[in-house]
Amino acid sequence: MADENVDTGIPEPEGPSDIIETEYEIGQDNIDGSVGPFGFDIHNPVFLVSGLTIIAFVFYTLALPEQASTAFSWLFDSVTKGFDWFFLTAANIFVIFCLLLIVTPVGKVRLGGAEATPDYTYIGWFAMLFAAGMGIGLMFYGVSEPLSHFSSSYGGVAVGEDGVRTDWAPLDAAEGDEHGAMQLGMAATIFHWALHPWAIYAVVALALALFSYNKGLPLTIRSAFYPILGERVWGWWGHVIDILAVFATLFGLATSLGFGATQANAGLNELFGIPVGSTMEVLLISGITAIALISVLRGLDGGVKVLSEINMGLAFLLLFFVLLVGGFLAVVTGFFDYLLSYFRYLPALSNPFGREDVNFMQGWTAFYWAWWISWSPFVGMFIARVSRGRTVREFVTCVLLIPSLVCVIWMSVFGGVAINQVVADGYTAAQDAELSRQLFKMLDALPLSGITSIIGIVLVIVFFVTSSDSGSLVIDTITAGGKVDAPVPQRVFWCVFEGAVALVLLLSAGGLGSLQSMVISTGLPFTVVLLLMCWAIWKGLQAERTVL
Repeated sequence: MADENVDTGIPEPEGPSDIIETEYEIGQDNIDGSVGPFGFDIHNPVFLVSGLTIIAFVFYTLALPEQASTAFSWLFDSVTKGFDWFFLTAANIFVIFCLLLIVTPVGKVRLGGAEATPDYTYIGWFAMLFAAGMGIGLMFYGVSEPLSHFSSSYGGVAVGEDGVRTDWAPLDAAEGDEHGAMQLGMAATIFHWALHPWAIYAVVALALALFSYNKGLPLTIRSAFYPILGERVWGWWGHVIDILAVFATLFGLATSLGFGATQANAGLNELFGIPVGSTMEVLLISGITAIALISVLRGLDGGVKVLSEINMGLAFLLLFFVLLVGGFLAVVTGFFDYLLSYFRYLPALSNPFGREDVNFMQGWTAFYWAWWISWSPFVGMFIARVSRGRTVREFVTCVLLIPSLVCVIWMSVFGGVAINQVVADGYTAAQDAELSRQLFKMLDALPLSGITSIIGIVLVIVFFVTSSDSGSLVIDTITAGGKVDAPVPQRVFWCVFEGAVALVLLLSAGGLGSLQSMVISTGLPFTVVLLLMCWAIWKGLQAERTVL
């Protein structure tokens, strides 16, 4: 393995590589010092602008909750209705771009230099890609989304007096057709969790890996834009890019934390009768943020790594248990049926124009693409840091396929069992429950429901902790100008304010709807950043080929 650059903590390229010679020195815009025992090393103005804006946002939402709630609702409606076509078109471009990278000669470029060797074996690398594919979202939507799409598809199309559809079914629905509704419902679910989101993550991860490992630039989003902006990337153009990345990541994480708190509260109520409400959600978010702080203070190896390994084991255990007792043969055969249905419906589901299923397209797909785009700096940086030594072709192929397959399996097992309970057994408790309770209602119909529900709650809480910890690390790296070893108090700051943003949006300004409004609003400008990033990646890879 190459020696690490003392300034960045990133290994130097091995073998021929198109290293970018720049006058910029990492940390040259940073302000460092200490306040009492607490040290700091922050980028000026990225940390100051993003940090002060987030603090102001929290106080505004607390001081004027009704006004904030109205503003957030207006934002959500305006962005989803006005830019739904843009989100869908952009996501399609990311998938096509990734496929282009696989089949063209630039796929031969190796991340880390022509002579770089992978830091991890295939098994270890696949395991970490699998870990990147797991999260609070899969716990929250693993049962609820397949059930929702199945129910709305089976219910058929409903048209209002103005001639606009009022139902939430995807495409043309499948009224009265159980098997057709199952296929369409699962295809729509897989559409939201497979190739498109992972193409988004692959673009950001590849940009970070290429321009850090091959070009010798800091591990920040702005570095990817050097081929377009040149030295201006270290000025205000770059500051704006990194600030947008901070906002997108923080609101994306806050949305996930809000989902996690709501589901954990519902699970505790189902099991122990603990009241559901704002007081409990405050206690949950505060307590789990405190656990995340302990994880932050313990560092990567002692904190998030240990928790992630525990969670992966529990997730596998729960997955295999539900598969075995929930109807093994039906789930396995359903998996292949759902996968074929996904490819059959993919062209129609990804079409951004002339759609009549506006509720599904705007309320589900546009929101999902904005959410994934908001998460992309967080997941992308994780993937980049474990993928050095891979060729672009194997990197993109594996990042698209491995986590997508994991998500398809998870949704097929949990969603498939829940739908089979409705169709084969007539059990509708999960179908009739609110979204946050549907996982636990599905588990209620299986053996050992008390134990599996506790495991489900633990998984949600630990995913909450690892997301908050890892997200704090990513935001801190960006706001420290690319330094990966900035003082711990800075990560503590971001960890606390991730919880604070989730709290004020969830409790003071309209609940989960406000969280969704902010994630789609910050996802919109960052979508433009990602589209430009594709162009920068192509230019960077072409330059790499000239030195091979």
